Amino acid sequence: MKRLTTTCLTLALSLSAAALSPLALADQHARGEKVIPIMGQGQEHRAVARPGTGQSSQQVRARFGEPQQVDGPVGHPPISQWHYPEFTVYFEYDHVIHTVLRHRGAGSN
Repeated sequence: MKRLTTTCLTLALSLSAAALSPLALADQHARGEKVIPIMGQGQEHRAVARPGTGQSSQQVRARFGEPQQVDGPVGHPPISQWHYPEFTVYFEYDHVIHTVLRHRGAGSN
């Protein structure tokens, strides 16, 4: 069993290395696919100001203004979503629990 596990792990690592090889990356570029390095998906968004966990809805409204759209609340505990151009804010009751940056389509920076 240990040998099978080792063999599977070796195969998985080999396939991962092959997929990330320079030739594989060059092939993806040639096909017009955008290659984003692992953990590099949000580098251009790090400077986007957004609400922090624990802020109240009043604090968010005071700093970022009225949201474009509000969804909810739904469920128990009540979860609401406030949609802004750059991000969506998730509230539990009256406090921020998470903020998600919105995807920017190709060519929109």
